[in-house]
Amino acid sequence: MQSYPIGSPGVPWGDDEKLQWRNAQSIKRSYQEEVLDKLVSLPEGFQLQQYGALPYDESRYPLNAVVPQQFDTSKASILVTGGVHGYETSGVQGAIKFVLESLSSVSGEFNIVVVPCVSPWGYETINRWNPLAIDPNRSFYPDSPAPESRMLMNFVASLGVEFAMHIDLHETTDTDNSEFRPALAARDGITQNNWNIPDGFYLVADTPNPQLAFQQAMIEAVEQVTHIAPPDEHGQIIGADVVSNGVICYDKKSLFLCAGMTNAAYVTTTEVYPDSANATPDNCNDAQVATILAGLAFIAHLN
Repeated sequence: MQSYPIGSPGVPWGDDEKLQWRNAQSIKRSYQEEVLDKLVSLPEGFQLQQYGALPYDESRYPLNAVVPQQFDTSKASILVTGGVHGYETSGVQGAIKFVLESLSSVSGEFNIVVVPCVSPWGYETINRWNPLAIDPNRSFYPDSPAPESRMLMNFVASLGVEFAMHIDLHETTDTDNSEFRPALAARDGITQNNWNIPDGFYLVADTPNPQLAFQQAMIEAVEQVTHIAPPDEHGQIIGADVVSNGVICYDKKSLFLCAGMTNAAYVTTTEVYPDSANATPDNCNDAQVATILAGLAFIAHLN
């Protein structure tokens, strides 16, 4: 059993332990300055829509999406989400970079909705969980106890459109093994076996509908920006079999993942590795943008 400073080994946390964990967290960066202020000026034809606010501090944590001023029913609709895990920086900043630098060049072909930061408290405190010690990316189901997940699902449903593609932007970091998996083991009173953190970028397709040609088109684009994670000695990445270069699969709906929240035919979760000796913040953001653009190009060529 891995040691963790909160709780007793083998005993799931109760309310007291969750509160102890919450009280140990602190603000480390600014959602206002690093996210909201960057979205003041949007490309022509788009607007910022507030779809909720986190109950922990509604004035500090408004939830915003970049949406078309008008949806064109003749165009495919696309969803891009970032920051479901707030600590995964390029998921947020990559989404913002796409909005500010690339959105206008592709908006003529698609209705594109971008939610840059699903979990702003997690962004500010550099956390995987929300203040309730809940992982929003395992909480996309009806009546979810995670307000981040519940409000996003309600917003997406309110748009009344069927999405053709959903790209959810994430990172795999060294802190997954040093902090977040030990915390998960402690919270649930279980043993978590750490895995080798993959050195490079990879994608997580949907097990029932992997769409490997779609995944490979994005991998090939990202290869021009950063290196792709190789499989480990077992032919796996983070404990899952590699099904194509840089691609593994999770069953997104059964795991209640963000990327399973729609019925889009083309779905992926990006995983950038920011702790690589070869990585920079710009490089990580560029990998996220390259994925989105390659996914859009693939969808465009289907028509």
